[in-house]
Order: sequence, then C-alpha cells, then structure tokens
Amino acid sequence: MYNDFYHFKENPFSMTADPEFFFASSHHSEAFSHLIYGIQQRSGIMVVTGEIGTGKTTLCRAFLGRLDNHVKTAFILNPYFTETQLLQLIIKDLGIEGTYKNKLALVDALNGFLLQQAMEGNNVVLIVDEAQNLKAQQLEQIRLLSNLETEKTKLLQIVLVGQPELLDKLSLSSLRQLTQRISVRYHILPLDPEDTGKYIQHRLHVARDAQNGKPGVRFTDEAIRSIFHLTRGTPRLINVLCDRALLSGFTREKRTIDEEIIYNSAREVHITA
Repeated sequence: MYNDFYHFKENPFSMTADPEFFFASSHHSEAFSHLIYGIQQRSGIMVVTGEIGTGKTTLCRAFLGRLDNHVKTAFILNPYFTETQLLQLIIKDLGIEGTYKNKLALVDALNGFLLQQAMEGNNVVLIVDEAQNLKAQQLEQIRLLSNLETEKTKLLQIVLVGQPELLDKLSLSSLRQLTQRISVRYHILPLDPEDTGKYIQHRLHVARDAQNGKPGVRFTDEAIRSIFHLTRGTPRLINVLCDRALLSGFTREKRTIDEEIIYNSAREVHITA
C-alpha cells in the first residue's frame, strides 16, 4: 500500500521468513557460526532455541541458502506428524524415491541414501523447525536416526530449532540418551539497542527500489529508541510496529517516522513496554 510512496520494491517489514532480509546481529551470527561448525564437523545433533519472534526460521532459511552443493538438506517446518509420517516427510524432502510400507523400510531407504551420499563425499542435514512441538516418541525417533553412522562419522546431521520449551522436553529423563548426543547448543537472544537500529536500516535498505534514488523514509533516533523500548528487541514485534508506523506516515504523507508516530502505532497494534 505504501511501497510507491516510500520508494520500496517490496514491503520491508513483511512477516514472512525471507532469507533476503536476514540480519546478522551478533547473536544470529554466533548461531550461524555454531551451525556451520556443527555441520562441518559432522557433530550429529544440534539445538538452536529462542523466544517467539527472534528470527529462528529466517536464520534457518538463510543457513540453507548458504550451504554448498555437497550438503543435501531436508527442512521440516511444522512437525505435527506421527513418527512414520515424519520419516516419510524426511524421505520426500531429500528426494528419495520409492514406496515404503512401514517404518523399517523407510529407515532402510534413508540409511542407503546416507551411505551413498557419504561415498560421494556429501553431507546430509535435517532441520526441524518448531521442534518444541515434537512429542517424546518423535524425539526418540530422531535419536535413533542420529545413530545412523559409519565407524568414523555421523551420516546425518540433525538441527532442532524451537522455543525454550524444547529445552524443557529435552530435560525429561526418558530423553536423556538424546540429550547426551547434543553436541552444539545455542540460544538466540533479542536484539540490543544498537542492533535494533541496524536491523531497521538493513530492512529498509534491502526493500528500497534503487532506481528511485534516495531512500523515501527516515526513522529518527528517538523513534528507534522508542521501538527498542516497546519491543525489547524482538524482530517480529519490530516488524509489526514498523509496518504500522510506515502506514501511519503514509496516511499523513510524512516521510520521517518520529517518536509520536511510533507510540501511536504501538497503541494501534497493542504493543506496550
């Protein structure tokens, strides 16, 4: 609605997990480095957690986009499935063809694929987003998949990504064998005040239509401080608030977003400090 007015080629604060807008804050960069290390070392099971809206899914998509051709991947977004259905999804996402009638056949097909990839010098990565929704039986299934290995290396690298509730599940006594196999852990924190400002500028820059010359909007320093105060640096809330602020500026024909617009917008979207 306001893209032409502000010289944007697309919405800078869309709620979709677009890897093009990935912002490498200090915390997100550390999480990224932990994942790269775990994959390169074939560490087996890795866990990345963060509160709602801290950019975990965007991190996953950006991470997938930067892996080379020697890394084959499966990305499971919403694991609301039985253990067998979860295996079927993994098989499908890896591009393994065939009809498999039971769990044993699925595991055999996956193991054969992993061995073939290892012979070809490739690595295979499974990423499960929203992993806090996995049931104990599904997590146990994932532990069994982590056992697929040769004498020297893990055949499947597994990344569990989820909200802090995932850590509560992993602390269950029944899952202690899985917990002992986790080699990499990282918890993503919200943005600090400095990164909040850089995050906003980054998204404005990515969305800008370069053919239209100068940026069509400016957030004042006071506005950015107010955004951090109201959102506590949570990227999703920043997106919601900035989107509404841009809409408010558009309706007023203002290309400078100030503190007043931010607080008015926060009331409209029910964001309070």
